[in-house]
Amino acid sequence: MKVPIGHLIVCGTDTDVGKTIISAWLVQGLGAMYWKPVQSGLEAGGDRGRLSRLLDLPATRVLPEIYAFQQPVSPHWAAEQEQRCIDPDQLTLPKVKGPLIIETAGGLMVPLNRQWLQLDQLQRWNQPLILVARSGLGTINHTLLSIEALRKRNLNVLGVILNGTPHPDNPATIEEFTGVPVIAQLPILDELSREALARQWQLQELSLRFERLEDAWSESR
Repeated sequence: MKVPIGHLIVCGTDTDVGKTIISAWLVQGLGAMYWKPVQSGLEAGGDRGRLSRLLDLPATRVLPEIYAFQQPVSPHWAAEQEQRCIDPDQLTLPKVKGPLIIETAGGLMVPLNRQWLQLDQLQRWNQPLILVARSGLGTINHTLLSIEALRKRNLNVLGVILNGTPHPDNPATIEEFTGVPVIAQLPILDELSREALARQWQLQELSLRFERLEDAWSESR
């Protein structure tokens, strides 16, 4: 499968919407590397450790964080508790061979320091995005607000992935109001494993969907 998109950023409408599991889904399905440049909360090795164990990834496919903080709180505050400050100039996109999935910290408006939001960093990177949202009640509001914020920064939202029990109306409503495709819905899995993720990838024909997204992205550049 061709993957002309070198970097693909996974951002979320909120904290704990499932960015890490969706990132794992994309890393496995696209044969990509993984990077979470800013991590708050290091229990169980943080998101990098959890994703690595879930997919049984070799160390060569997982990049270390630029900033990693002990406390599971907003990055700016986690840094301050360790007498540190996140410097956006240090968050330079790495050069790698093949696709790289970049998982952001928290929601779009999470502060990285007292003057710099996650959204500011996304604008600086200016890479294609996947927006992760919950599937159920409240997701229309959160998703539309997030897409509006991203578009005001002229950022390219390739699609939305909904996480949770599939909803009969929310995907169509999100698409109608935004024009952004809901490219997948990851249901609650009986067992979270790489095999279960692979089954969902195949059932939803995501390789074909991403090829189409990649073609559209290439034509727009």
